[in-house]
Amino acid sequence: MTSIITNTSAIAALDTLRSINKGLDETQSRVSSGYRVETASDNAAYWSIATTMRSDNKAISAVKDALGLGAAKVDTAYTGMEAAVDVVTEIKAKLVAAREPGVDKEKINKELTELKSQLNSISQSASFSGENWLYNESTTAVGTKEMVGSFVRAADSTVSIETLSFDASTSVLIDTDDAGLGLLTKAYTVSVDNGTTTPTTATYFLIDASSTTSATGSEVTLTSATTDAQVEGMVSAVDAMLEDMTDAAATLGATKTRIEMQDEFAADLMDVIDTGVGRLVDADMNEESTRLKALQTQQQLGIQALSIANSNSENILSLFK
Repeated sequence: MTSIITNTSAIAALDTLRSINKGLDETQSRVSSGYRVETASDNAAYWSIATTMRSDNKAISAVKDALGLGAAKVDTAYTGMEAAVDVVTEIKAKLVAAREPGVDKEKINKELTELKSQLNSISQSASFSGENWLYNESTTAVGTKEMVGSFVRAADSTVSIETLSFDASTSVLIDTDDAGLGLLTKAYTVSVDNGTTTPTTATYFLIDASSTTSATGSEVTLTSATTDAQVEGMVSAVDAMLEDMTDAAATLGATKTRIEMQDEFAADLMDVIDTGVGRLVDADMNEESTRLKALQTQQQLGIQALSIANSNSENILSLFK
């Protein structure tokens, strides 16, 4: 039946054209945005996962920044400790030289004074962002330092912040409040060979920082009256200090390496998350461009089909001529 009221061919052609236009709009949106899943209405599950992971990635980026700050603090302390070890090694060598008979001990002592001043300068200068792990002038002892290490999301979706710790009390060289807390200001008791079968003991510290709580014993210093036994005792005390400093430097070095590894892992993790999110929500531009071309062709054909369907009604007028 042919009707001028209801044009079924035009209705069918219009419905097809609407479907094509909807697909074309969707494809053009993907091409322009680059996303296959841009909003929750596109795919609620994938959109939710992608949104959560993007949020986690920002948190990991903040962790990476915090690791950079922690690395700078550790690097500063490690550099200062390494320089201090070199200076104390030089002091040890000067003391050994002072054991040589006929050496002017007072002249060597002048060198020791300058080396001690250098140690004081190194300790005070090893500061980053207001923190100094080698020099303490506060009444509060230097304790454990924590640095943000990682952002963790558990299987039950709970999140937590993991930290890296370093006991900075082991790296303090000079403490102006309590001399006993500084590696260079605290006293070391050593055995001294006095030429008898029973050696005596002596107590020495390297630097007198005029601490509120001073160290017991004698400062490592030379005079013309300093005996060979005393020099040997000083050498033993400085060697013990050097051993403690070497241990502290090794711990700082290990912490430094740990932070560098964690920083590298955080960077790799961010890249992996970006790649994973991309696989869920990014549009395949090769596929979308092919679909866009096909839909544009279908749109043109749909318009022509609708035009033909509409022209059928006009043909009815020829029956009344």
